[in-house]
Amino acid sequence: MVDEVLEGLSVEPAGLYVDGTYGRGGHARSILARLGREGTLVVFDRDPAAIRHAHDELDSDSRVRIVHAPFDEIGAHVADGTASGVFFDLGVSSPQLDEPSRGFSFLRDGPLDMRMDTTREPSCADFVATGTEAEMASVIATYGEERFARRIAHAIVEARAKSPIVTTTQLAAIVSGAIPARSREPGKNPATRTFQALRIHINQELAFLERGLDAALKALAVSGRLAVISFHSLEDRIVKRFLRRHSQEDPVWRGMPNTPLAAQPRMELLSRAIHASDREVEGNARSRSAVLRIARKVRA
Repeated sequence: MVDEVLEGLSVEPAGLYVDGTYGRGGHARSILARLGREGTLVVFDRDPAAIRHAHDELDSDSRVRIVHAPFDEIGAHVADGTASGVFFDLGVSSPQLDEPSRGFSFLRDGPLDMRMDTTREPSCADFVATGTEAEMASVIATYGEERFARRIAHAIVEARAKSPIVTTTQLAAIVSGAIPARSREPGKNPATRTFQALRIHINQELAFLERGLDAALKALAVSGRLAVISFHSLEDRIVKRFLRRHSQEDPVWRGMPNTPLAAQPRMELLSRAIHASDREVEGNARSRSAVLRIARKVRA
């Protein structure tokens, strides 16, 4: 959704832009292509591999600053009220999914890691080894919206008592065995929801998102734009509620005359949910679930 993001950000040649999720730089390079010599792009990523790629690709460009940090730390690197645009591309990146050693995918055998930032603990294997059955059931039900969460958690506890669960295929087989064949969704691997839930938990993705949205709003200048791509309902719900809350006046003052400035909306919604085109989905199946939301800051 590069074109849609660029249109939503309305990139100004002299602006300061933040790419909070560099990944492998597809959106960052497109933003840079529209920036002039006086423009600035600050790229963030939690993943050391993504940061190494950013340095390899962009170190020679004086307009770029590269920060190894999650996007909720924008405020430590970008002054409040100075950014012309902030962009988040949420969830796991394609390189993370495609590299078996990262442990994000059940399609390839690899260590059960799932950490976006490999310099920090714990890994998914650590959680699966030490989490209680109740903790795991709660994570899988809450973040995976998996109705067989208790059965899956029980199966994990039983399996780890016999031998450590250290690979993705081990875990996927345990999960699949816990879900009745008649209840499986056609065309969907039974482990999908559990892997999503564990990944979100290990990386604290929703907590980072909530803090990151607050940080983005502070960093934006008046008229600056926020663009966020989410890939599942839990993310999109947080983004939608954040934008709705800040695009409405304080409900305490709703319907009353002379609403004070502090109670007036801070943002203006610029679009409804935007989905990937049929053409993009044909070329990139992972874009099928992508939802882009765009808003503009209207007051400090």
